[in-house]
Amino acid sequence: MIDLHKEGGIWTVTLNRPGKANALTEDMLAKVADIAEDAATRPEEARALILTGAGKVFSAGADLDAARAGLATSAVWERLSSAIAALPCLTIAALNGTVAGGALGMVLACDLRIAVPGAQLFYPVMKLGLLPQPSDPVRLAALVGPARTKQIFLTGRRIDAETALHWGLFDALVQRDALLSEVRAWIDHTLVATPAHAAAIKALIPR
Repeated sequence: MIDLHKEGGIWTVTLNRPGKANALTEDMLAKVADIAEDAATRPEEARALILTGAGKVFSAGADLDAARAGLATSAVWERLSSAIAALPCLTIAALNGTVAGGALGMVLACDLRIAVPGAQLFYPVMKLGLLPQPSDPVRLAALVGPARTKQIFLTGRRIDAETALHWGLFDALVQRDALLSEVRAWIDHTLVATPAHAAAIKALIPR
């Protein structure tokens, strides 16, 4: 349910459970975390990491059965987002569709977010009686400010792609059939640099 494709220094990780809207199980989260942690040890091989989904939804968040069994409060969410945030290479979330709930954490941990026009995002923790993962509100507020973060977490508001772009939460909107090719074009400069040079520039930018 997690696919990894390596080509030309670009590692593309795909959530591949489209029949369930890429709802996340603990095994899926752990697999993506494993990949990110492995990439961190291979800077010459992993020059950039793309995170995307199969089908028309990036991820509906936690699988409901898994969430009821304890996934909602598992440490694996923070392990995953921390592993992505710690990567020295450029990381881009290529959002092929809507991102919901805890799945937003890995997206916020990426350096950039490029989405298709119909993508939405929402995080219904208030309605579900859950707390968000600790790093999610911090990263979200750093991107869009406290008030907009409160809109998402306290009201459960669905944010459409155009609003997310206006807020700076999405960095670009790209048509679905051009999404991955456009994302790869954004990676060209980092592939020309040495891994150490790219990592040094990234380290200068506040997270």
